[in-house]
Formats: sequence, structure tokens, C-alpha cells
Amino acid sequence: MLASLRPYLSTAALALLIFYFAYHAFTGEGGLLQSDKRDATLTAKAQELKRLTAQRHDLEVRAQLLRDSSLSADLLEERARSLLGFADPRDYVIRVKP
Repeated sequence: MLASLRPYLSTAALALLIFYFAYHAFTGEGGLLQSDKRDATLTAKAQELKRLTAQRHDLEVRAQLLRDSSLSADLLEERARSLLGFADPRDYVIRVKP
């Protein structure tokens, strides 16, 4: 009986191997059926990139204002008061936890 099936063993092994890879091509982590999850992740990452780009631009502008060549008196005063913990007597101070 085994001798009569011997010519088909390599074909069966190849068919199982093809089935295995096809199954994982559809259902695996990077499979074709996971495209919705990838699209959602891509959208979330694009929004995060946009937010971080805007934050970086804001920090670059603030850093530019603190340079010697273009010093902003208002920004300098704000940073000094923040770092030293001083406030003008006419200011309202609202403390928030960082």
C-alpha cells in the first residue's frame, strides 16, 4: 500500500506547503485580510505625524525667538518668570500639574 502511494507523497507535501503559505498570506500579520487594520494604523500615524510636525514647528519658532540675533522680550520674560517662579503682582497665577 505504501509503495503505491510513494509517487504521490512529494505532490502531497508540495500541496500542503502551498496551502500553508497561502493560508498565512491571507490571515497572517501582514496578510491580505489585515488591510483594514493597516489602513487604520496608517491613518493614526499620519495624524500623529501632523501633530508632531506642528509641535516641532512651534518649538523651532520659539527657539528662534530666544536666539541672540532675534530676542523676543515677551518670550524672554515669560521663560524667566516660569523658570524662576516669579509673577507680577497683577498676574493671576493658575497652577497645574505637569
